[in-house]
Amino acid sequence: MEKVSTDRDDWAVWTADLVTGAPRREGSVRIVAVEGRSGSGKSTVAERLRAVLVARGEPAAVLTMEDLYPGWAGLSQASELLREWILLPLAEGRPVVWRRYDWERGGFGPPIPGPPEEVAGGGTLVVEGCGSGTGVVGDLVDVLLWVEAPTSERERRLAAREDSDLYAPYRGMWARQEEDVYAVDPPRDRADLVVLNL
Repeated sequence: MEKVSTDRDDWAVWTADLVTGAPRREGSVRIVAVEGRSGSGKSTVAERLRAVLVARGEPAAVLTMEDLYPGWAGLSQASELLREWILLPLAEGRPVVWRRYDWERGGFGPPIPGPPEEVAGGGTLVVEGCGSGTGVVGDLVDVLLWVEAPTSERERRLAAREDSDLYAPYRGMWARQEEDVYAVDPPRDRADLVVLNL
C-alpha cells in the first residue's frame, strides 16, 4: 500500500500518475473511489485529483456519495445504489440511469440519464464519499484511495462546514454507521493509496 501526504507540493500530481497508470477493470470509464471518514477531506482530494487529470487532457468528473445516500441512515444502502445505478451499467456497457437524493424533500428525485457528461465517452469518474470504496463495489473500482486525517482535525473540519448546524444532530449516528460499514470490510486495508490529509 502506497502512502502520500498532502504536505507534499506534488501530492496531487503523484496521485494522478498512480491513477492513470492503473489498468481499467471494466468498460471505458476508469473508476476511482475516494473513501474515508467524515471530515477527512475526501471532497478536497477528489476535486484536486479531477483538476490535475483535466489539466492533462483526461476527461474527469466527480460524483459525490451525498447524492446517493437515502437520508441520514442510508450509508450502507448508498453503496448498493452506486453499484446498481452507476458502476454496474458502466462496466456492462448499459445505459446509466440514476437518481439524486433531495435532502430538503427527503426523497429521490427524477431519473437522471447517463454518467456526468464529462466522462460519457471515457475518462475517469472520481466517486467521493463514505461508502464509495466498500466491498460492495470493490470489483468495479479501478483505484481505491483512502483519505486519512487525525480525529481532532476531522472534528475541526466538520465544525467549520457551512452546513455544520444541519449536520451536528446526526454526527454520532453517522459515525456509528461508518464504524459498522468499515468493520465488515475495511477499505483502508484494500486501498491502493492512503492520502494523509493532515
